[in-house]
Amino acid sequence: MRNPAQTKAHATIPRLLSVWLLLAVIAVANGIARKAVIEPATGEHAAHLIGTGILCALILLVSIATIRWIGPGGSRGALAVGLAWLALTVAFEFLAGHYLFGHPWGRLLADYNVLRGRVWSLVLLATLLSPWIAMRIRGS
Repeated sequence: MRNPAQTKAHATIPRLLSVWLLLAVIAVANGIARKAVIEPATGEHAAHLIGTGILCALILLVSIATIRWIGPGGSRGALAVGLAWLALTVAFEFLAGHYLFGHPWGRLLADYNVLRGRVWSLVLLATLLSPWIAMRIRGS
C-alpha cells in the first residue's frame, strides 16, 4: 500500500505532463508568431528578444493558473515540477528541433550563445523557476 505522499506524487505527474504539453504548444505557437509577425517588423534579433520575453511571461502565467491543480505539495515539489519541465523542454527542443523540424545541431546550440545576444536560456530559467514562483504568488 502506498503512503499518501506517494499517491500525491503519482497524481502530480500526469498533471505536470499535461501542463508541459500546453506549454510546448504555446512555445511552438509563439515561435510561429515570432517568425510570421514580429520578425518581419523588427528583424531577427529583436524578434528573438521579444519572443523570448513573451514566452517567459506566458510560462509564468500558465504556471500561476495551474500550480494548484498540479498540486506539487510545497516549494520543493514546485522546484521538482520545474526541473521536470526543464528536462522535457531541453529534450523536446533538441530532439523535435532536429528530427521533426530539421534544424541542424549547430543552429539549436546557437540559441545558448549569450555572447551573441541569444537569450533562449531565459526561457529555460523561466521554465525551471515558474512553478516555484507561482507557488509563492498563489500562496500555496
